[in-house]
Amino acid sequence: MKRDINYKIKLNNGIEIPQFGLGVYLTKPSECVDACLYSFEAGYRHIDTASIYGNERQVGEAVSRSGIPREEIFVTTKLWNDDHAYDKALKAFDKSLNNLGLDYIDLYLIHWPGTDKRKEAWKALENIYESGKCRAIGVSNYMIHHLEELFTYANVIPVINQVEFSPYNYQKDLLDVCNKNKIILEAYSPLTRMQKLDDTKLTTIAKKYSKTVAQVLIRWAIDHEIVVIPKSVHKERIIENANVFDFELDAADMEILNNLDEGFRVSWDPTKTD
Repeated sequence: MKRDINYKIKLNNGIEIPQFGLGVYLTKPSECVDACLYSFEAGYRHIDTASIYGNERQVGEAVSRSGIPREEIFVTTKLWNDDHAYDKALKAFDKSLNNLGLDYIDLYLIHWPGTDKRKEAWKALENIYESGKCRAIGVSNYMIHHLEELFTYANVIPVINQVEFSPYNYQKDLLDVCNKNKIILEAYSPLTRMQKLDDTKLTTIAKKYSKTVAQVLIRWAIDHEIVVIPKSVHKERIIENANVFDFELDAADMEILNNLDEGFRVSWDPTKTD
């Protein structure tokens, strides 16, 4: 599977998303502009933010300062739970668009399925999509039962489902449902927030390829044909995380990694959300 940092995956509406990007969850506003600019310098063209992160303005500033043509950068942001009601969702999108200082958003996601107004929220996203103010819409933290519910009323099928995903939280059934419905799964916290990086099975594989454990975890996600957005604010780590396109994990090592699943999460557990 030969590819590089510019490799893109075609979504179910025909647009393309860079498979590899930078997540800015828990990135302080004071660090966000530099982190994004470091990533652009390293070749990244995909930034993932959210209204609840409090750093949309800084992402937009970095896009502006980068000098890179807007159409070459893919920007994702998200609708928070407090804004699931239809009219509030429309206003929240406009606020995010204003915060980012952009003419359009590439991908807008429902951040969490945690309210009884998520149907209203999806209908609002469909309206936004039809308006042309965002190029694609999707969801985040949706488990199988959330997707099945959405399929009963959606006129537009999500292009993306962004969830916590790593070998230690290998949600294969969810991945299979997404693939069956032409929804690309996108992995956040692919590095387990550093909590599993000393696992000897990982370190042995990393040594075999002369790579870091973080690079192995990122490559595992890439080899599953999903989008992956590791987070860092450190220039050297941002560069290191992108250095994953000069090797491939063999079938035996993929099998080892696929069997590390223990339902381990570093974020909230959406399986408990009705």
